[in-house]
Amino acid sequence: MEWNYKVTGMTCAACSARVEKVTGQIDGVEKSQVNLLAGTLSVESEYDLTEQICYAVEKAGYGIILPQNEQKNAQNDSLKPIKKRIICSAAFLIVLMYFSMGHMIGLPLPHWYHQNHLAAALIQMALTVPVIVLNRTYFIKGFSALLHRAPNMDSLIAVGSGASFIYGVITVFRIAFTQSQATAHDLYFESAAMILTLITLGKFLETRAKGKTGDAIRKLMDLSPKTAALLTENGIVIVPVENINVGDTVVVRSGDRIPVDGTVVTGRGAVDQSALTGESVPVEKSVGDTVSAATINTEGYLEIRADKIGQDTTLAQIIHLVEQAGGTKAPIARLADKIAGIFVPVVMAIAMLAFGVWYLAGYGVSFALNMGISVLVISCPCALGLATPVAIMVGTGRGAGMKVLFKNAQALENLHRVNTVVLDKTGTLTAGKPSVTDILPDGSAEEELLRIAATLESMSEHPFAKAIMEKAQNVALYTATDFQTLPGRGICAVIDGEKYYGGNGQLMAELNVAVPEFSEYRKAGKTPLYFATETTYLGAIMASDVLKEDSAKAVDLLQKMGLQVVMLTGDNQTTAAAIAEKAGIGTVISDVLPGEKAGKVQQLQQQGRFVLVVGDGINDAPALATADVGMAIGAGTDIAVESADVVLTTASLMTVRDAISLSKATMRNIRQNLFWAFFYNILGIPIAAGALYPAFGLQLSPMLGAAAMSLSSVFVVSNALRLRLFTPKKIQEENTMETIIYVEGMMCVHCKARVESVCKAVPGVTEAVVDLDKKQVTVTGTATVDSLEKAIVEAGYKIIK
Repeated sequence: MEWNYKVTGMTCAACSARVEKVTGQIDGVEKSQVNLLAGTLSVESEYDLTEQICYAVEKAGYGIILPQNEQKNAQNDSLKPIKKRIICSAAFLIVLMYFSMGHMIGLPLPHWYHQNHLAAALIQMALTVPVIVLNRTYFIKGFSALLHRAPNMDSLIAVGSGASFIYGVITVFRIAFTQSQATAHDLYFESAAMILTLITLGKFLETRAKGKTGDAIRKLMDLSPKTAALLTENGIVIVPVENINVGDTVVVRSGDRIPVDGTVVTGRGAVDQSALTGESVPVEKSVGDTVSAATINTEGYLEIRADKIGQDTTLAQIIHLVEQAGGTKAPIARLADKIAGIFVPVVMAIAMLAFGVWYLAGYGVSFALNMGISVLVISCPCALGLATPVAIMVGTGRGAGMKVLFKNAQALENLHRVNTVVLDKTGTLTAGKPSVTDILPDGSAEEELLRIAATLESMSEHPFAKAIMEKAQNVALYTATDFQTLPGRGICAVIDGEKYYGGNGQLMAELNVAVPEFSEYRKAGKTPLYFATETTYLGAIMASDVLKEDSAKAVDLLQKMGLQVVMLTGDNQTTAAAIAEKAGIGTVISDVLPGEKAGKVQQLQQQGRFVLVVGDGINDAPALATADVGMAIGAGTDIAVESADVVLTTASLMTVRDAISLSKATMRNIRQNLFWAFFYNILGIPIAAGALYPAFGLQLSPMLGAAAMSLSSVFVVSNALRLRLFTPKKIQEENTMETIIYVEGMMCVHCKARVESVCKAVPGVTEAVVDLDKKQVTVTGTATVDSLEKAIVEAGYKIIK
C-alpha cells in the first residue's frame, strides 16, 4: 500500500535524499520516494507507519503534513512572500551598493563618508542587517540541517553569507579600535547582502518556472465542471459536482460539459470527446450509451444517470496517472541522487580546504575567506537534483496533452530504448469490428442485393449483420415476415411470399445452391456472406475487419524510425498475412492463443530485442505485462489497465510514434540537464577555489558565484520547460497519385470485383475502381505501376497500357 505525505522545508536534492534515507530506514518501509518539485513523500508499506514517519522526518529537521490536513495554495499565492522579500532586499541592497562601491563608478558620496571609516562601516552593516532578517529562512533551515548532520543548499548559503557578515562585523571592531584605514576595504557586507538577494531572486525564478511544469495537470483539472444540473422531484437544481451521488440523474443541455461518468437515460446528443480520446468529430449518444466527465454535449439534450463520480471518473484517473508519473523517479536519476546525497558535505570540505591553502600560502585572511565563500555559494546541488524530475514532470504532462499517459517515469525512460514494436491485430491495427468491403451480386444490381441482405439481417445481432445494416443505412428495406435464425449457418425470412436465405457456405450447401469459392477474397482476409432463394444464388457480400485509416502510415513511420514492426495475432495465417501486407508489416506471428502471446514476446526478448507490445489492454494483458514496455491503445474509457505501462486514450496508432518520440525527446532533455549540472559544478568549483589565480590572476567574487548558482537552477528548469512545446517531427509523405491502367479480359461484375480486389491488396493503394465499359481501372495511392501491373497479370488479366 502507498502512503503519501506533504513534506515542508525541502529546498534541494540533498534535502530529498536525507528524507528518503531517514524514512527508508524505518522497519516495515519497503520503498521511500520524494518528489522534490511537489514536496511530497510516498512510502510503500503494508502497515500504517505515519507516527514513525512523522517522527523521522521532523527529527531530520523538516516538517510533515498529513494528507487530510493538507491545503493546496495557488501558485501565485506561494510566490507572494518571496516576491516581497526580493523587492525589500533589493531596495536595501541598492543603497548598500551606493555606499560601498559608488565611488568606483564616479557616484557622488557625502564628503564625510571617506573621512570617517567607522561611520561608513556602520552604515553598511546597518543596511545589511535588514537583508539578513528578510532572508533569515536560509539561516534557520541551513544551520538546522547542519545540526542534524544533513547539510543542504541552505547550509551553503547560510555559511557563505554568514561568514561574509561576521568577517565584516569583526572588521568594524578592528576599525573602531585600531583606526586603520586599510581595514575599511575588507568589509564583506555587500557580498553577504548580494548573495542573499541573488539567491532569493533565483529561487523566485525557479519557483515560477517549476510552477509551469504542472500546467498540464491544471488544464486537465479545469476540464471538469464545478456545478451540475441535478434532476430532482422538484425540478432541476444547480448543485456543486461534489454533491452528486451514484444513481442521481443529471441534465446536460447543448454546450454544457458532462459532470460525471454515466449512462444516457433520456435524450440524444452529439458529444465532443476530444479532451479524453482525441476524436475531433462529435459522437452521437442516445439512450443506453455511456458518456464521460469533461466531455461536451455540443448539440441536443441528455439526461444521464451517474455511474462514476469524483475520483472514480475517467478524467480523475487520467489526472492521477499524470501526477503519479510526474512524482516517480526514472532509473537515470539514481546517479544524480547518490551524488546529491554527499554533494554538500564535499563542497563544504573543499571550501575549508581552499581557505586553509590560501591562508597558509600567505595570502591573508581576507583573500582566503573570499575563496572559501565563493566555493560555497557557487556550488549548486539544486541543478543536479532538478535535472531529472522537472523533465519527467513536463514530459508526462506533455504526454497527457498528446493523449499519452505514462504510469511512471521508468516507462517514459524505457520507451526510448525500444527497437521492436509488437502490434496486436484486432482493435489495434484494425477497427475491431467487421465492415462491408465488397458487394458482389449475381445478375442483379448491387443496391437490390444490399436491400435484400439488409432486410434479412435487420433482425440479427451478428457482427456481420451490423456491418450490413451500417452499409445499408440509407436503403429502404422490404417488408419481411417469419424471421428465423439458423444457428451457426445464417438467417432466413419471407419477402413477398418467397423465402430468402443469408449465411455461410454450409447453409448454401444444405440448400444445394452452388456458390463461388472467392479464394482471392479469402486470401485478402475477407469473409463472404451468401444470399439465395430456395433455388437461386443471388450474390455475396464481403465483410472484413478492415485496417484503421492511419495504421499503414503509422507502421511506415515506425519503420522509418528504425524499429522492427511485428504483428502478433490469433487469426489464421491467411487472414493475418492479408492484413499484414496491407499494413506493410513484414514479420507476422499468427495462430497464437491469448495465453501464448507472452511466450512469443519472451522469445523476441531472448533474441536481444527490447520489446514494446501494443494491444487493447484487456485481451493482451499477459503480453503487455511481459513486454519491456506495455502500451494499451484506445483505452479512453478504461485507462486503469493494470498490465500496461503506457495508456493511449486515442485509438490511433500514430500516437505510438508520438509516444516514442516524446520519450526520446525527454531523455535527451534529461541528459542535457545532467550534463549542465555536472559541467557547471566541475568547472565552477575549482575556479571559485582559485585554480586560475596563480596562472592568470583570475579570482571569482562571491557575488558572481551567487548569481551563477541561481542561474544554473533557472537554466535547468527552463530547458525542461521546452518540452511543453514538443511536437513529433513530421516525416515527409510520399505523393499520392492516381494511376489509370487499361486491362484486357474484364467481362463481368466478377471480373470487376476481382481486379479491384487484387489492386486494393497492393501496399499503398487506398482506392481502386474498375470501369467495365472503358476497360480500365483507376487506382489511387502511392503504389508503383509495376506492382499494380504484376498483381493484375497474376490474377489472369492482360495489361493494354
